[in-house]
Amino acid sequence: MSQEIPESREKPPDLPSNDVTEGPDRAPHRAMFYAMDYDESDLSSPMIGVANPAADVTPCNVHLDDLAKAAWTGVDEAGGMPIEFGTITISDAISMGTEGMKASLVSREVIADSVELVAFGERLDGLVTLAGCDKNLPGMMMAAIRTDLPTVFCYGGTILPGEFHGDDVTIQDVFEGVGAHAEGDLSREELDELEHAACPGPGSCAGMYTANTMASMSEALGLAPLGSATAPAVTDERAEIVAEAGALALEAVEADRRPSDILTRESFENAITLDVAIGGSTNSVLHLLALAAEAGVDLSIEDFDEISRRTPHIVDVRPGGTHVMADLHQQGGIPVVLRRLLEADLLHGDAMTVTGGTLSDELDALSLPADDTVDPAVVRPIEDPIHEEGALVILSGNLAPDGSVLKVTGDDELYHQGPAHVFEREEDAMAWVQEGNIESGDVVVIRNEGPCGGPGMREMLGVTAAVVGQGHEDDVALLTDGRFSGATRGPMIGHVAPEAFDGGPIGAIEDGDTVTVDIPNRDLSVDLSDDEIASRLAARDDPEPAYTSGVLAKYGQAFGSAANGAVTNPAAKRDE
Repeated sequence: MSQEIPESREKPPDLPSNDVTEGPDRAPHRAMFYAMDYDESDLSSPMIGVANPAADVTPCNVHLDDLAKAAWTGVDEAGGMPIEFGTITISDAISMGTEGMKASLVSREVIADSVELVAFGERLDGLVTLAGCDKNLPGMMMAAIRTDLPTVFCYGGTILPGEFHGDDVTIQDVFEGVGAHAEGDLSREELDELEHAACPGPGSCAGMYTANTMASMSEALGLAPLGSATAPAVTDERAEIVAEAGALALEAVEADRRPSDILTRESFENAITLDVAIGGSTNSVLHLLALAAEAGVDLSIEDFDEISRRTPHIVDVRPGGTHVMADLHQQGGIPVVLRRLLEADLLHGDAMTVTGGTLSDELDALSLPADDTVDPAVVRPIEDPIHEEGALVILSGNLAPDGSVLKVTGDDELYHQGPAHVFEREEDAMAWVQEGNIESGDVVVIRNEGPCGGPGMREMLGVTAAVVGQGHEDDVALLTDGRFSGATRGPMIGHVAPEAFDGGPIGAIEDGDTVTVDIPNRDLSVDLSDDEIASRLAARDDPEPAYTSGVLAKYGQAFGSAANGAVTNPAAKRDE
């Protein structure tokens, strides 16, 4: 523990931790701390919680204990009192395609709830929040917003790509390999070789999937230091970033710099701009809406489309591109993208960051590679983008009155029209696809998978990857009131709102109905009149909850609409 407090680290008199450390009536409280080998020096220092979701259930989190030690040491050496505590995680990739995937979005809420509870109950003064797998990241940021304690967000880092037959591969390739194997294009021996090669060690999935997307968002929002998102998990640099975050948390406490000082409408617009420029996961829409709702910042799903229309897509990363997060790191990371966007007047440079400096100030302070040395194969010039508009689009129409989300990974002028094949659950759709029933032009509809109907809004990478793996990346559409993994590619539309469970029009579709997906006109519709949709919905039996007890029943009742971030916090749901 700390032996001596630097003179500049004297504990401010109005910190929450004084509730449990100061005065003779707190002798029992101090006795509990002494039992854990803290001393008087520690107790006279700011208490910084280190929230650690380490677990052996996913490579995203398996290494976080080591990073927690780095954060703990960073706090301690800066003169603070580090208090490490744990929370849960769910592996999205391992639960994918199973009933267990319904726990994923619930885990976002449980993480936020648990960190909030520990910070509140133990009277912590600040936080360092670690995150690995997908829902860790928004969960930790939501907790910071709710507590409004000085907080530094730390990502656990990306996994490195594997190698298969001389090519870089990721978990995306394995999911798509399942479809290729079902089609007869990949032998069982090759699939076995691929699954052993794709994930070579610790870290979150390698492409611009949900974890890497949300890590990138943490920089643009100002909740994490610039340059902290892209370093791979297994590097010394990752540990150094986390240790520095511990010291920064002490500085933020002393400066009384809180998430409410950082998060504004402008910071969220910066995050969305970066999101659509890098080809971020569709899940970012859900999570940024949730973060804004928690922060009381006015943000709507339509804002994503408005910003996307004026922002070029300039980063070539998987799933739509060829590179991975580690490749972007080699080019200077997220700051080189932010620099280009700022120079094009697409960002708010005066937005505050966790360091106390503005976005512009922090970019100026970094030693970044010269812009003309950045590999254009990874980060394209603004004037020569991959797509003229951003990679996320919001579709509405009579199938999605409150909106739906599509990530452009191919033809940004796509117009697709075809017959619907309707399934009430993911497993039935997967079996149908794997049996070889899918044909060019089809539209697969999976409903009753929304936040309340699922419950939990399952990601469906298994189905989408099977479709792509069978050679239908561009000529088969899929739409659902559930979600997709960040690794999904092709014309796959998620977050259809209202969901079927709440009487959304997706509940009215029948096999054979003609569905239209029109990206240029932002339309998702079915060839039915409003009266016919209303008549079909009126004739339906009200769906029963999938679970009537336990955590899934509780959160199934608590979730709000995907169009507003699927939040559970009553205050954040006030506008629904």
